[in-house]
Amino acid sequence: MPLSRNIALTVHELEVGEFYWVLMEEAADGDQPGNERHVYEPLEAAHEPYASYSNALVAGVAVMRRLFGTDGKPVHDARRSALSTGRSL
Repeated sequence: MPLSRNIALTVHELEVGEFYWVLMEEAADGDQPGNERHVYEPLEAAHEPYASYSNALVAGVAVMRRLFGTDGKPVHDARRSALSTGRSL
């Protein structure tokens, strides 16, 4: 059974009305016993803004589903780049 990965999805409003999703993965030192904080590093992010928080959130969930299937392994880098921008190959 593959090891589980701790992935977080968040949405940031960088400019008024411009929302970006960001996928983050827990850093190696973030899961130490007794550690009360989770430390995350950016994994993937939207390159273009979305008009609303909910649109960005839904897009981020869609990318997360495409990137991490049932086995939790990332897909090939070229495909990952296309997926993060919402383009298809």
